[in-house]
Amino acid sequence: MKAMDSQYRTAQRGFTLIELIVVVIILGILAAVALPRFTNLQRDARIAKLQAARGSVMAASTLMHATTLSRGGIADTVACPGGGGSADNSNSAVGTVCTENGIIHMVFGYPVVSGFGGNPGILSAAGLTGIFNPTPDQLRAEGYTYAVGGGVATFGVLGAPDPANCSFTYVQPGAANVAATISGLTIGGC
Repeated sequence: MKAMDSQYRTAQRGFTLIELIVVVIILGILAAVALPRFTNLQRDARIAKLQAARGSVMAASTLMHATTLSRGGIADTVACPGGGGSADNSNSAVGTVCTENGIIHMVFGYPVVSGFGGNPGILSAAGLTGIFNPTPDQLRAEGYTYAVGGGVATFGVLGAPDPANCSFTYVQPGAANVAATISGLTIGGC
């Protein structure tokens, strides 16, 4: 019995050097193929998130404009349930519209571009967070960036390798009978 046991032990061997090299090469090839695909998935996710934000901004802008037009400039007689007072529903250079969450400030019938903590405008109307008038930290927690300047709001997503080229803009109207404009997506840096 001992002879068979020692014979069995000597018959066992590890992997040969060639087998190990083949396994390492196969793993290297798999890593070279899978890594770029994984990177593209992250890029695709950032682009999809940006598309969703653009859709929300477009819907909010259109709905707020339609609300202003349908109410015909007739002021609300009661305070907005979401807070902020009564809306005037004006289609002029300065106006307000009541939403479920509060007053949205308008310019020529479209949501105004406003900074954080200012009068709620397109950022609040779009509802990118669960908070009506979010802070920068609350917006970042949802994965978005937001910058304003000269009636232009730039929306982006966190994690983009080149944030300046992974965004879209919302431009409030500068005159009556001019629509707000929402740019196409810039995705070169996503």
